[in-house]
Amino acid sequence: MSNPQPEESTWAAFFADKARRCQDPALRAFYAAGVPRPQTPLCDVPLVALDFETTGLDVHRHAIVSIGLVPFDLRRIRPSAGRYWVVRPQRPLDEASIRFHRITHAEVARAPDLDEVLDEILAELSGCLVVVHYRGIERPFLDTAVQDRRGERCLFPLIDTMSIEAREVRQGGWNRLKGMLRGAPTSIRLSDTRARYGLPAYSAHHAKLDALATAELLQAQIARHYSPDTPVGELWE
Repeated sequence: MSNPQPEESTWAAFFADKARRCQDPALRAFYAAGVPRPQTPLCDVPLVALDFETTGLDVHRHAIVSIGLVPFDLRRIRPSAGRYWVVRPQRPLDEASIRFHRITHAEVARAPDLDEVLDEILAELSGCLVVVHYRGIERPFLDTAVQDRRGERCLFPLIDTMSIEAREVRQGGWNRLKGMLRGAPTSIRLSDTRARYGLPAYSAHHAKLDALATAELLQAQIARHYSPDTPVGELWE
């Protein structure tokens, strides 16, 4: 489970190899859908914003409790085509977790195990480039969950809006444009980052709403700092 993800230049080869070797039909179909070429303009790539609520941040001790996704591209976001699942973690919820994501014991008690909805999730992600806010959650948690249930890896390239914002903050763009730091660190949390682009505030820690918020943020970041013709390989990780 500690194996690193493929380098950017090898994602296509990795997907092709997995499409040949995977035993699980849903994973095989996911990999067979492929990935865009790195030089593909971002405006030509189907995107899907993905967000997980988890019981904590340690992929080895904590688990996914809800999943939200919203398909979009640089021109249009399609929230009505988005999906939302509550799933039952393999360990009981603690009170801190419930306060954070507001999913209760009763909800998870009647929720399916992630394995029961995994085929649907993989089908929704197939052929799309995943967009997240903080790459340390969705990819490693999904990979670990799939290994536990299907015995195979689930890795994919993604665009991380937090990484994009961290880069802009390091380069000083926000300081020069707005003088926002005034000696204090600039927050790159989702809500704080959205506020800098004039995006509305949403209720946090609901997986589908956070996916929608991430999709809107990427559109704003590309409009301000990049171009629709930016090659996708410049942004994915």
